[in-house]
Amino acid sequence: MRTVQGAALDGLRARVRALAARRRPERAGRSPRGEAPLADRGPAVPGLGAEAPGRRTFVKDSSRYAASAPAPAPAAETTARAALAGFGVLLRGLARPRPGDVRTSAAALRALRARQGDAPALVRTRSGRTVLVLLDPQDLRRFYDEPVSVLAAATPDKCPGPNPGEAADPAGSAGSADSGCSRGEPGAERREVSAEVLAAGRPVHPSHGPFLAALAEEARHLTGSATGAGTVLLDLARARYAVQRAARRIVLGDAAAADEQLSGWLTQLRAEGRGVRGGRVRAARSVHDRARARIAEYAARADGDTLVGRAGRHADRTGTLDPVGQAQRWLLAMDAVPDTLLRTLLLLGAHPAEQDLAVAEAAAGVAAGPDRGELPRLRACVRESLRLYPVVPDLIRVTRTETEWRGVRYPAGTSVLVPAAFHQRDPERVPAAHVFVPGRWKNPGADQDIRMAPFSHGGGRCPGDQLGLMATAALCAEVLRGHRVTGTRPVLDPVGPLPTTLDPYGIRLTLTRR
Repeated sequence: MRTVQGAALDGLRARVRALAARRRPERAGRSPRGEAPLADRGPAVPGLGAEAPGRRTFVKDSSRYAASAPAPAPAAETTARAALAGFGVLLRGLARPRPGDVRTSAAALRALRARQGDAPALVRTRSGRTVLVLLDPQDLRRFYDEPVSVLAAATPDKCPGPNPGEAADPAGSAGSADSGCSRGEPGAERREVSAEVLAAGRPVHPSHGPFLAALAEEARHLTGSATGAGTVLLDLARARYAVQRAARRIVLGDAAAADEQLSGWLTQLRAEGRGVRGGRVRAARSVHDRARARIAEYAARADGDTLVGRAGRHADRTGTLDPVGQAQRWLLAMDAVPDTLLRTLLLLGAHPAEQDLAVAEAAAGVAAGPDRGELPRLRACVRESLRLYPVVPDLIRVTRTETEWRGVRYPAGTSVLVPAAFHQRDPERVPAAHVFVPGRWKNPGADQDIRMAPFSHGGGRCPGDQLGLMATAALCAEVLRGHRVTGTRPVLDPVGPLPTTLDPYGIRLTLTRR
C-alpha cells in the first residue's frame, strides 16, 4: 500500500523531471581558431529515477539515484563533446551533502559514458557545482600521476592554515595529496615523516608486536557479553568501542586506552567540520585546544613503539612538524576501521567457503612468529570489501593551472573527479564486478591496477594503507578464532550481485562460539 511519504516523493520527482525538460541547454564557449576549445560550465539537467522505491531496508538500491538523459544537444554544442555531459551527476538521494561533497550515481555515469564515450565529461551537480568527470582508465593514471602543482586537493586560497575543521578532517590522517593542502617543502617533509612513521609499503609494521597485542586484547570487546546458546551480537556501536580503544593505544599508548572523552572531542570536531560559524567557531576551537592538550600529555610520556612516539623522534628541520596534530589525524583515520571490519565479516558470513579459509589462516597465524601480522587471505578479504564499499567513493582535486584533457582546455580552478566506486565495480571492465571475490587480490599486479583505488595511487596514496590492512585483518582474525559468523543482517545473496551500498549502522552479526 502506498504511503503519504511515497506519494509526496513521486510528486517531487515528477516536478523535477518537468522542470528539467523545460530547461534550455547552455552553449559551449568557443576558442580562437587553431586552439583547443575552452570548456564552458556544462549543462545542468538534474533528474530523478522513475522507478518506485522498494521496501525499506538497510541495503540501499542504486536505482533510486539513476538519472535520465535529455534530448541530444544541437550540433553546434558537440564540438567540445568531452566537455558537455547532457545531464547532471546527482547527489545521493535527497540527503544534504557535506560541504564540498560530491556523490555520483553509477546509473548516471553509465548513461554518461554511453553518450560521451571515454572522453572526460564536464557536468554540473544539482547544487550547481561544475565537475570534470574522468571515465577512462587512461585519464585515471594521469589524475594520480599529476603533481600537486597541477592537481591539488584544494585551491591555494582555500589553504588558510590549521583550524578546528581542518584538524578534524579524517582524510588528512594519511598525509596524502588527496587529504589536504600542500605548501611546498614543509608539506613534503610532513608527508615523508608520516610515511616513515606509518611504515608505508611495509606489510608488517615495525611495532607490530605491541600493536597486535593491543588489537587482540581489545578484540575481546567485540565478542564479549554472550547471549543465549553461546551467541554474540556484533554491531557498529560495539565495533567502534573496541577499535577506538585499540587506536588510542596504538597512537598514544596504553595510558590512553580508556580515554573516551578524547574520542568524544574528536568526534565532535569532525561533526562540526568546515561548516562552523559564529559562536560555534569559538566552541570548536575550545574543544580543539582541549583535545590537543590531552594528546600532548600522552605524547610526552609515550614509548617509542607508539605512532606519536615514533613521530617525536624525528628531527624538525623546517620547524613545521607537529606530532600532536599528526596523532589527532591518525586517531580520526582509524574511525574508518569499524565500518570496514563489519562489512568484511558480513561478507564472510554470506560466503561460508571463504570464511572457512579465513578461519584456517587465523588459526595458523597464532604460530606464525614475526610474520603473524601478514594474514594475506584476510587482507585480500579486507581489500575486496573496500573495493565493493570504498571509504571514499569519489576522489576530487582542483587544477591550479590551465589543463588540457583530450584536446579540450580547462581553466585553473576546475574540479576534477574520479568516481572510484564506479570504476572499481564497472561490469564492463572488471570481472565479477558485483561479486565478493577475494582471490582477485592474489594477482601480483592487482595492487597496481589503476581502476582499483581503495587507498589511491601515486603521490596521493595513503601511507597508512598497510597499517590499516594489518589492523583490520588482525581484528577479523581475533573474531574468527573463537567464533563463527552464523547470522547476518542484512542477508546477502552469496551468488547474485551484491548491493551497491551497505549502511554499517544496519549491520547486525550473530557470532556463535566454536
